[in-house]
Amino acid sequence: MPRWKLVTEFSFDSAHYIKDYDGPCGRMHGHTYKVKVEATSGQLHSSQYVPHKVMVADFRTLRWAKQDGTKGGLDHCVLNEVLPEGYETTAEMIAKYIYDETKKRVPEGVQLKVAVSETPNSWVEYEDD
Repeated sequence: MPRWKLVTEFSFDSAHYIKDYDGPCGRMHGHTYKVKVEATSGQLHSSQYVPHKVMVADFRTLRWAKQDGTKGGLDHCVLNEVLPEGYETTAEMIAKYIYDETKKRVPEGVQLKVAVSETPNSWVEYEDD
């Protein structure tokens, strides 16, 4: 059976603090977050930008989070003010939030994996069966 894997990487800059953290991460600070999104599917789909079934998902759709915070993305915002209730601002929860929001935007059946890095040598990966 054919299988396509679409991979895109992007970054965004945001501030955050981890609530109740006993240490420097409990104070407001910023990161340049690096994000990698993998989308896998056994069939091709159309998108809101192209009516033909020629893609796993649209790159523009997968990179929604790099938009400015005032336009629905996560760039140049305070994550504690943008992430909804239930999402803390750890890398783990940011990855889950990006996954959850991206999953709503891609065709049904597309499998996702999201990796988020706050520093060059530390990252988290999130996927759901």
